[in-house]
Amino acid sequence: MTVTPVSPDFNPLVRLVNGLLSIKPLFDIARYRARKMMIDRAERLGVPWRETVKQLEKLDWTEELRAVEARDLVYPDYYVCSFHAYEKGNLDWLPAFEVESAAYAVHSTIWPGAGRDGDPRLRREFHKVLKEQIPANFTDIVDLGCSVGMSSRALQEAYPDAKITGVDLSPYYLAVANYRGREKGDKITWKHAAAENTGLAAGSFDLVSSFLMFHELPQKASREIFAEARRLLRSNGVFAMMDMNPRSEIYRKMPPYILTLLKSTEPYLDEYFTLDIETALIEAGFESPTITPISPRHRAIVARVR
Repeated sequence: MTVTPVSPDFNPLVRLVNGLLSIKPLFDIARYRARKMMIDRAERLGVPWRETVKQLEKLDWTEELRAVEARDLVYPDYYVCSFHAYEKGNLDWLPAFEVESAAYAVHSTIWPGAGRDGDPRLRREFHKVLKEQIPANFTDIVDLGCSVGMSSRALQEAYPDAKITGVDLSPYYLAVANYRGREKGDKITWKHAAAENTGLAAGSFDLVSSFLMFHELPQKASREIFAEARRLLRSNGVFAMMDMNPRSEIYRKMPPYILTLLKSTEPYLDEYFTLDIETALIEAGFESPTITPISPRHRAIVARVR
C-alpha cells in the first residue's frame, strides 16, 4: 500500500503555528501549558507523577549512569535540543523520571474510556499486528529508541523466549531502564548508542523494532536508521515500527491550540509527517512495507528484508 506523504500544509494553520513558535516567549508559554496539561491529566488517572519524581530524585544515580553511559559517544546535532517541553531535551534526569507517567497521560485519550490502559493497549495492538503479519518466534530483538524500557519490556512479554537489546541515545533514560529492570527482574541488555550507528554486530537480529521514535527525528536520521536496521537484520529479518499516523483525521482536524502545544514539544514533527516512509524503506533494502492503522492516531509499519 502506498501512502502519499502529507504536505506541510496538511492543516492551514501549520504555517501560522510555526511562526508563533519561533517567538520565544510564546514558545515558552506553549511549552509550560503542554507540560502542566500532561501532569494534571496523569494525576486525574491516578498516576502519581509528582510523587514518582520525588522518590526517584532521592536516589544516588551516579553508579547507575556510569553502568550504562558510553562516555565517548558524540551526540548528533538533531538530538541536542529541546524535546517534550524540557530545555535540555532527553539529556537530563527529569525527563527520564517523568517519561513513564507521561506515556500514561498522553495515551489515555486514544480510545474513549481507555484511561491508564491506553498505553498498554497501544503496545498490545502493535504486537498483535506484528504477530498476525509475521507469525514467527523471534530469538534476537533490538528495540531502537527504547527510552526507559517500556517498549523493550512489552517486547519481552510478547516474545518471552527472545533476547532483547534496548538502544537509546539518552544515558539518563537507560540508567532508569536498568534500575527498573533490576526491580522487575528482567534480562534486557541496554546499550547507549545512536539508532543510526548502534555499534552492534551486522546480521545479529531477527527483529528490529521501534516504538514512537521516528516522529522525533529529521528525515536524514530516519533514512540512516532504516539503513542501520537493514544492516543489523539477518537475511529473513523484519523491521517493525509504531508511530503517529499522518493520514489520521485526528491530526487533520486538530484544534489550533492543541496543534500549537504539540508542535512546541515535537521539533521534527513536520519532517516526520512529510517523510515517504515506504520509499525510504525500499531504498534501504526492504520489501514494500505493510502500513496498518492500529488506533485513531497511530500506525504500525512492518517490512521484511528484501
